[in-house]
Amino acid sequence: MEKDMEKLLKKAEVLIEALPYIQKFNRKIIVVKYGGSAMSNEELQRNVIKDVTLLKLVGFKPIIVHGGGKEISRWVGKVGKEAKFINGLRVTDEETMEIAEMVLNKVNKQLVTMVEELGVKAVGISGKDGNLLQVEKKYSDGQDIGFVGEITNVKPKVIYDLLENDFLPIIAPIGLDENFATYNINADDAACAIAKAVGADKLVFLTDIEGLYRDINDKSSFISRITAEKADELISSGFIGGGMLPKLNNCTSAIKNGVNRVHILDGRIAHCLLLEIFTNHGIGTAIVADDEEIE
Repeated sequence: MEKDMEKLLKKAEVLIEALPYIQKFNRKIIVVKYGGSAMSNEELQRNVIKDVTLLKLVGFKPIIVHGGGKEISRWVGKVGKEAKFINGLRVTDEETMEIAEMVLNKVNKQLVTMVEELGVKAVGISGKDGNLLQVEKKYSDGQDIGFVGEITNVKPKVIYDLLENDFLPIIAPIGLDENFATYNINADDAACAIAKAVGADKLVFLTDIEGLYRDINDKSSFISRITAEKADELISSGFIGGGMLPKLNNCTSAIKNGVNRVHILDGRIAHCLLLEIFTNHGIGTAIVADDEEIE
């Protein structure tokens, strides 16, 4: 009986610890970029969706922007094509673009279904809907990589309409150029552009690593909080490499454009989103505005 009471008290303590955060972020917009290994199995997917649904139910206004790169590669392989990459960017010819759009729409509706199963209304859209994401052709160091888009403008009205009507928007990163041709967009770039356009309070990247390290080979160099200015210093000093470099650039760009805080979390950890947002210590890396004091 005593042990049961202890468990109950611990649960109460967790709720009390979460209370100031729930009050602080009530009615605030949070953009969650969801992709990578966090999408790799259904259990992880369900954990992420449960977290986002809970955020919605306690008063946040969450928006999910999802990727689907691994799933796209799988389907490209199924039709006998070989996935080609230049400087880490997928070369997207017309046929690959068609496959990418089909796969992203499939993933989109799977996520919608998971949210709906938890009793929350969700609507899945792509950047085509409401002319949300306008793009131009992106080149990689001058090389043509096909139908890959660079975002030039965001028209967030469709997102505001969904939020105002109590829907959880789930967005696939596909956009249109001025000639209404369809382009694939890097999901990190899409999440960052959307977070800026809607004035999100938080932008969260669910990734395949624990967060940011000064030295990736030294686990003791983990950074739990850093200002955008210090993050820029890390970038220019050459410490940050690989896939983390564009992600961190997106993080600092979001902060400079009015997003209050950006989080990099390991999406493979169950309920990482709740642990980072509703507890005093968090588990990932938070990038904050330069004038915000770091605890």
